Amino acid sequence: MSEPTSAENALYQDVVMEHKRTPRNFGTLPAPTHQARGHNPQCGDDLQVTLDVAEGKVNDVRFSGQGCAICIASASMMTEAIRGRDVATAEQMQQRFREVLTGQREPEGAQLGKLISLAGVRRYPSRIKCALLGWHAMSHALSGSHDPVTSTENDPPETKS
Repeated sequence: MSEPTSAENALYQDVVMEHKRTPRNFGTLPAPTHQARGHNPQCGDDLQVTLDVAEGKVNDVRFSGQGCAICIASASMMTEAIRGRDVATAEQMQQRFREVLTGQREPEGAQLGKLISLAGVRRYPSRIKCALLGWHAMSHALSGSHDPVTSTENDPPETKS
């Protein structure tokens, strides 16, 4: 994988920080059809994801809670990416994003959109959980599980060096 230039790194940092400062779709839905909580007790990230799903489509999605810049930015970008998509596509996006962050897949901008700005997290294994927490909560919610997602459930496999 080629390393991003300093200009690309700066741009990616800008995208992440902008989503942290003004997260999209922050809050809760008044009557969600699906919801799940993601919590990482090691760092304190704690998110609630609520979704309105009908006829196999994510009509609306919100997240609330607290976390580091990477956690909040990733959840914010996730809501933009999955809103209006069918559930299968949202699940595929979650899997693809996870594979990029764990080094199982090379990042492709066409498939990831703005999420490509978080691909650099793969170089910091301890931060991968931060970027994936909202995604795991979303996936948990869509599966109908009511148990909270904890950091031990979303620990990524060892990344490639």
